[in-house]
Amino acid sequence: MKEVIKTGSAPEAIGPYSQAVKSKGLIFTAGQIAISPGDNKLLESDIKIQTRQVLENLKAVLESAGSSLSKVLKTTVYLIKPDDFPEMNKVYAKYFEHQPPARTTVFVNSLPKGALIEIDAVAEY
Repeated sequence: MKEVIKTGSAPEAIGPYSQAVKSKGLIFTAGQIAISPGDNKLLESDIKIQTRQVLENLKAVLESAGSSLSKVLKTTVYLIKPDDFPEMNKVYAKYFEHQPPARTTVFVNSLPKGALIEIDAVAEY
């Protein structure tokens, strides 16, 4: 059995998908980009600012599902520019200081709405 997660504390889905799905002890989040939940606009083109907003969006989705960033098992990071990796990594490290999750980083040609970064996660609850 699965439970669809929806919260107003993170941006609404911009397509036919859920913010997250909860099932059998796990939460699978949709990819989050740097959209501000208040006005649903993409933040400026700065990787540090966008990474911070993406992780705040993930945090909000996870918390609404009864979890937290500390329970994340795996993330996938999608980046447009390889040169953004070091700055993204600095911000990311602040959110996952203790026992960071497994992670895959993929470089892609484009992301929705012109975002520089997208991150999804799998967590326990």
